[in-house]
Amino acid sequence: PWCARLVRAPAAGHRCVHVGTRRLRASKAATEVILNVPETRVSPLENGLQVASEDSGLSTCTVGLWIDAGSRYENEKNNGTAHFLEHMAFKGTKKRSQLDLELEIENMGAHLNAYTSREQTVYYAKAFSKDLPRAVEILADIIQNSTLGEAEIERERGVILREMQEVETNLQEVVFDYLHATAYQKTALGRTILGPTENIKSINRNDLVEYITTHYKGPRMVLAAAGGVCHDELLDLAKCHFGNLPSAPEGGLPPLPPCSFTGSEV
Repeated sequence: PWCARLVRAPAAGHRCVHVGTRRLRASKAATEVILNVPETRVSPLENGLQVASEDSGLSTCTVGLWIDAGSRYENEKNNGTAHFLEHMAFKGTKKRSQLDLELEIENMGAHLNAYTSREQTVYYAKAFSKDLPRAVEILADIIQNSTLGEAEIERERGVILREMQEVETNLQEVVFDYLHATAYQKTALGRTILGPTENIKSINRNDLVEYITTHYKGPRMVLAAAGGVCHDELLDLAKCHFGNLPSAPEGGLPPLPPCSFTGSEV
């Protein structure tokens, strides 16, 4: 029937707008879905670290640490350090050997992983909700107590160099690196995540420690979790395991160099 549709007569230069019953039903359904989304709760620690969670009441959860410390925060000399650190994350801590860490995660039925982007480095775990405290403690141990052993550094250096060779044969990866280099010419966003080969061959333990000391600060971190997560419990865990992380030093964190979009033909 005509009343099931609202029709607005078009003014000069405007197109006609129709709102049918099907669209109204879709809008209502979308509203209901939005209303069922768990509330996002965010709480800061005194050192600047943010704690965020969404509790959907599941029996599993995902918890991770998002750190503003990707390749954008590097310079030409240390480009590739953030990604190198990611490779070193699960190679042992002062508390756990690499084997101990792998067995603990396996016995929990959990999954531990990390990745590096131009903007961030992320360490995260997928686990049963009951194991949230252990997952958070493991993440804290990894980013604060990694041994960064010389033998492991040399081993991962070889792994990264082989990874770079594989990336060079991946047309999609190559194109996107060229796109960034073209779009953000002579700025940090134009650099690759893996860094140049000469940097990977020369990065040493002191470079890794310096990068952690400079960038792994409370104000640059977010501990986020979703699934079967109690926010108050997560906040208490954050205070326990991350409360002693340094905040911004006097004078503030190192300034992030501006990145302007240039663009041109590739």
